[in-house]
Amino acid sequence: MGMFHVLSRGVDKRKIFLDDKDHLRFIHDLFEFNDEKPALNMGYFFQKQSIDLRSRYIEKGVEKRKLLVKILAFCLMPNHYHLLLEPIAENGVTKFMRKLNIGYAKYFNTKYERSGTLFEGRYKSLIVNDDAHFIHLPYYIHLNPLDLMGFGWRQRKISDYKKAEEFLEQYRWSSYLDYIGKKNFPSVTQREILNEFFGGPKQHKEEVVKWLKEINLKEIDKIILE
Repeated sequence: MGMFHVLSRGVDKRKIFLDDKDHLRFIHDLFEFNDEKPALNMGYFFQKQSIDLRSRYIEKGVEKRKLLVKILAFCLMPNHYHLLLEPIAENGVTKFMRKLNIGYAKYFNTKYERSGTLFEGRYKSLIVNDDAHFIHLPYYIHLNPLDLMGFGWRQRKISDYKKAEEFLEQYRWSSYLDYIGKKNFPSVTQREILNEFFGGPKQHKEEVVKWLKEINLKEIDKIILE
């Protein structure tokens, strides 16, 4: 069925994550809404530093989940987010994204006592059917947080790669940490495909820095959706 790069942005480029609880709630939703059945835990708020949701399902004896998609990678930015998805169910991406954006918008509007649209129209999506594009996208998605520190990574202006690498390892709101072997939100993503491709945590970490040094965004401008 292919893989999809998905981007959804706040209306008028407004911030959609205002504090840590918003980030945690959205990551909760990534897990909870990735199921053909209705969501079970919409009142749940994360408190732990590292979250493995599977244990909650096992402890309560809940029937095995039927995933709509494989979440291969994700990254949350202040006013938008990126996902790399592989559909499992028929129309899995559409069903998942509808549940995700509607559910999070309802939470956000209730919390901040607002009404109306939170996201800028329908999410953007692009099927990834070219191996060259697939190779680049996980790196691109995981490097987005560098925009927050003005590293100039998109223009290859980074002067301190070590500092950039350390910043990525301190940024919790993506799947990058789980890919380099640091348990963060391990049950949200299905990492088998990319782990096999990257060759394991150590190699993935090395390849991210290498890609950062050699980046040419013009080669992938058609698939980054920005």
